[in-house]
Amino acid sequence: MRVRELLATVGLLLLAMSSQAAEQVQVVGLFPGAAVVNVDGQRKLVKVGQTGPGGVQVVSADSRGAVLRVNGVERAYSLSRDAGSSGASAPVKAQTSIARGADGHYRVVGSVGGHSVAFLVDTGATSIALNETQARRLGVDFRVQGEPMIVNLAKGTARAWRIKLPQVKVGPLEVLGVEAFVLEGEGTSDALLGMSFLNRVRWHEDQGVLVLESKF
Repeated sequence: MRVRELLATVGLLLLAMSSQAAEQVQVVGLFPGAAVVNVDGQRKLVKVGQTGPGGVQVVSADSRGAVLRVNGVERAYSLSRDAGSSGASAPVKAQTSIARGADGHYRVVGSVGGHSVAFLVDTGATSIALNETQARRLGVDFRVQGEPMIVNLAKGTARAWRIKLPQVKVGPLEVLGVEAFVLEGEGTSDALLGMSFLNRVRWHEDQGVLVLESKF
């Protein structure tokens, strides 16, 4: 009886330890065919079929959730927020993760004034930059509301209008009153998400993932 009781106790302890380990696994970013997995503070973008921190394997992933194999057991995970293990309530900061593309750039779909726009993240750009076609599609009356000026680009100078965008949103992050430039003609094929937005949030790169987080 003592041996059985001892084995039962050991089994319960192992089950408790396994449950505790499972609670430390979080999915903090979701993409088609990949997930950003956080295990004991180690965050990594893991593609389907690959193994991440702590031996956690991504079985499947899409925008709705991911199936992870943890300690040989498969379980469905939804997108979660980073949180302390103590369970104490704390302000939850808005956060989004952007996977680096095959070309080495970070691209994300955001919105300006409620209108969808595909951004190329550019930390070398002082402000958000749009071309005339993009600005008109977003309903930005730059010729009336903007301040005309000449700006320096990699290929030389160009005519532009400096404006204030009332609202720019990327994932759950929303910033109001963001400076932007509208370049004459088709000055930039991509809408650039520059430092006038990035300086208003916290951001860092981590193993092929750009993490944006609200400051407050």
